[in-house]
Amino acid sequence: MVSAKKTIIAMIHVAALPGTPANRLSMSEIVSIALSDARLLVQGGVDAIMIENMHDRPYLNRKVGPEVVSAMTAVAAALRREFDLPIGIQILAGANRQALAVAYAAGLDFIRAEGFVFGHLADEGIMNSDAGELLRYRKQIGAEHIKIYTDIKKKHSSHALSADVSIAETARTAEFFLSDGVIVTGSATGEKAAVSDLREVRNSIKIPVLIGSGISAENLPEYWDLADAFIVGSSLKFKGNWENAVDEPRVKELMSIVNKLRSRIVI
Repeated sequence: MVSAKKTIIAMIHVAALPGTPANRLSMSEIVSIALSDARLLVQGGVDAIMIENMHDRPYLNRKVGPEVVSAMTAVAAALRREFDLPIGIQILAGANRQALAVAYAAGLDFIRAEGFVFGHLADEGIMNSDAGELLRYRKQIGAEHIKIYTDIKKKHSSHALSADVSIAETARTAEFFLSDGVIVTGSATGEKAAVSDLREVRNSIKIPVLIGSGISAENLPEYWDLADAFIVGSSLKFKGNWENAVDEPRVKELMSIVNKLRSRIVI
């Protein structure tokens, strides 16, 4: 899914799902909004899209109910029917097996998994690593064609328990544990990743490196040579706020920069 030309993965933050505290919409409305955002992103020229249940706060720790799994499957299947570009999914918080099941059922291409190696203290509590269970589950359901991109030293988390393990060593462990690519983030949603972290990781592994937060049209040139793919969310929304709808001019601005960088035109 990550290509040599570098991949722009745009986020769709699915509206709060049934059974979660902020839910106010019917499933048909939720699907319609996701499709509307996807159309703007695809028309703007992004390479891939990814759905995430970020509006479902507060999140459960690795557990979501069947209502969330079925709702995300409905959204994913609707997107798959309309678009043929790569589509991925993340289910918060750390519901990696559920995300993989949805991806398999809906014909998606990849998932984003947190807590893959080295447990950490997340907003939701202690999250133990699940690489062994997750990859065995992928094998059991025949989903080995679905890529698993894994966060390391993830945002919104404390890593005091693994403070003596460098981000490079964490990346090498993820690679050894058969991750399809590692995701480096800043400290929170919309926050830039540290350039030093990206250089350290890129020099340590051979699998793809993705940047998972803080990318915008303004700073993309600074990060272009440091990663193979860029997950972009907040900066593509109205006023740069992840809670808002997709702002098509922001998408086109970002992709204009991308096309210039791909052509190696000086900006």
